[in-house]
Amino acid sequence: MKFKPIIIVAGEPNSVFIEILIKIIKKKRFKSPLVLICSKKIFIKQAKALKEKIQFNEINENEISLKKNFLKKFNLIDVEYNQSKAFEKISSKSNKYIKNCFDVGLKIMKKKISNKFINGPISKKKFLQNKYNGVTEFLAHKTKTKNYAMVIFNKKLSVSPVTTHLPIKYVSKKINKSKIIQQVKLIDNFWKDKFNSKVKIGITGLNPHCESIDELNEDKKIISPVVKKLNKQNINIKGPFSADTIFTKANRNKFNIVIGMYHDQVLTPIKTLFEYDAINITIGLPFFRISPDHGPNENMLGKKKSDITSTLNSILFLDF
Repeated sequence: MKFKPIIIVAGEPNSVFIEILIKIIKKKRFKSPLVLICSKKIFIKQAKALKEKIQFNEINENEISLKKNFLKKFNLIDVEYNQSKAFEKISSKSNKYIKNCFDVGLKIMKKKISNKFINGPISKKKFLQNKYNGVTEFLAHKTKTKNYAMVIFNKKLSVSPVTTHLPIKYVSKKINKSKIIQQVKLIDNFWKDKFNSKVKIGITGLNPHCESIDELNEDKKIISPVVKKLNKQNINIKGPFSADTIFTKANRNKFNIVIGMYHDQVLTPIKTLFEYDAINITIGLPFFRISPDHGPNENMLGKKKSDITSTLNSILFLDF
């Protein structure tokens, strides 16, 4: 059986991602070939700086269609980028390079050579420049996807924020019935397709203790009616729950995933519980898209101390 390749866009060149990837490739073998899209010069420079030796099979984006069934364990598509040192300070200098890497990766996905896509971390401030809230929205725009959602996945418990990298003052304005229903249905279908199981969903309220002194109480007027409507459609969702208690052990064990109204409401507890043992999945795209649940980690460049768990789990999730 031939396994489709896992397409990996390295992302920000001055990050710990190449270090982590080298550690993983030296430690683990996968059924699926890995195709890394990055600068060959940067890869070699960083491997040398880290005192690591690793072999790769260089191919180009046009060859991959012909060689998709004959790829090596670790393949590299070179995208030109020059910097004098192995590691430099993160800046907007790399923006065009990162965009070019994404463009190559998305061309490959469009050709249906693979349905498995990983991107390394980027600097949202430098690369996205306030045009998109995050890479989730960037890829949704690139693939013309209207209905999508972020899922931070762990086998024991996952979370999904209704709003992603959005300033807190805008959150309440973006909470509405149709958005929540769309997200719940995406999650329900994802669990059916990927795990062949009926997902158990808990949903938080927006306000502390699901109460508000305002006339508009989003928990009563938006979230509660949505839960009732979805239950009638045979979707297993309960709530809204107060966000300060849903993550207690007795409560979180009742669910596969908790949907929250904003980013830190659910990502803070999930990272407290599992630290690096989680991956970021964008559901709703025309392919599986995953990124490790950490940033470039500029302070750890070249130190060989970065945790491989999230990147390793990203690859393992797609190794089918």
